[in-house]
Parts: sequence; structure tokens; C-alpha cells
Amino acid sequence: MERRPLKSREQAWAKALASTLVRLRISPNTISLFSIVFALLAGAAFFLSGQAFGVQRLVWLVVAAAGIQLRLLCNLLDGMVAVEGKMGSKTGEIYNDFPDRIADPLIIVPAGYAIGIPALGWAAGLLAVMTAYVRVLGGSMGVPQDFRGPMAKPHRMATLTIATIADGVAGLYNWGGRLLCAALALIVLGTIITMIRRTARMARELNAR
Repeated sequence: MERRPLKSREQAWAKALASTLVRLRISPNTISLFSIVFALLAGAAFFLSGQAFGVQRLVWLVVAAAGIQLRLLCNLLDGMVAVEGKMGSKTGEIYNDFPDRIADPLIIVPAGYAIGIPALGWAAGLLAVMTAYVRVLGGSMGVPQDFRGPMAKPHRMATLTIATIADGVAGLYNWGGRLLCAALALIVLGTIITMIRRTARMARELNAR
């Protein structure tokens, strides 16, 4: 299984968490499924923030940001437990990839509803899935999977996390919605560029054979 290059795998805290999960015999597939649970948490918090104001809105957006980061933590730890912890299974690749295709739109689409622009959320969510599709398509044809950005999964989630918290604070000063809107627009633009770059590289690799 090809793995996304992540510097966080070398961090002491990540290794300690992964080791704890291995000792508890928590399977990487279970960890992968929990990423959907945290994505649901983030999505629900986005929806609820759209009906809230002031401090209450900020609280829901902080919860959404926490859900995003917990989803990413699951994405980090499932691979570490599977590979470094030697707990991988024959179905590991399915659990490693498929939950991500569910989690991305569960998080991104509700962010559009949170600011009253559902179409922007749907566009960003669809394109996020498409970037992964292009990567996996290349892998299915024997081309090394391309994890480049500018809006690969870590970049999308970092952009959305920062914008979510900042927008919650901005909402206290009647500026709510603008930063989340800008972040979703950036994700749309960035994922289109990412798809073009990945597709172009895939074509070059295939033509060079």
C-alpha cells in the first residue's frame, strides 16, 4: 500500500499513541471507521453553526474544527498501527481509502450550508472526492500514486480548520461567513489545479512506458 508522506509519523506523540492502540489491540480498520464518526461530528457542528449566532456559533465552529482534526488523527494512526504496528489486514486498503471518500464530503458540504451557500460546499466536496479518484486511478494503472497538492487532503483540512476557527471569531464582530466562504472557494480552485497536475503527471508516466 502506498502511503501519503507525513512528517507527523515521526513525532514522538504520534508514535506513543500508535503504540498504545497496538497494545490495546485496536485494529487499523476500526480506527479508519472512526474517521467517519468524527467527520459526522464536524458536519453536524457546521450545520448547527448555521442556525447559531455569536458565542454559540463560535462554539459550534470550534467543535467542527476539532472534528476535522480528530478525523485527520484517525487517518494518521490507522496507517501507523497497520504498518509500524504490523496489524494490517487483507482488507486494509479498502478501509484505508473508502472512509476518506465518505469523510471529505461529510465535512466540506455542511460548511457550505453553514454560510448559506450550499452550492459552494457541494462543489468543494465533489472536487475533493475527484482529486482522490485521479490519484487512485493512476495507482490502478500501475502509476505511483500522486499525493501532490496544492489541495491534497492535508491541505484542504488545514485550510478549512484555520478558516473555521477564524470565521467563528470574526462572527463575534459581524464578519461571520466571509472567511469560510473564501476557504471553500480556495478549496474549489486548489482541487481543480491538483486534479490537473495529477492527471498530467499520470499521462506523462503512461506515455513514457
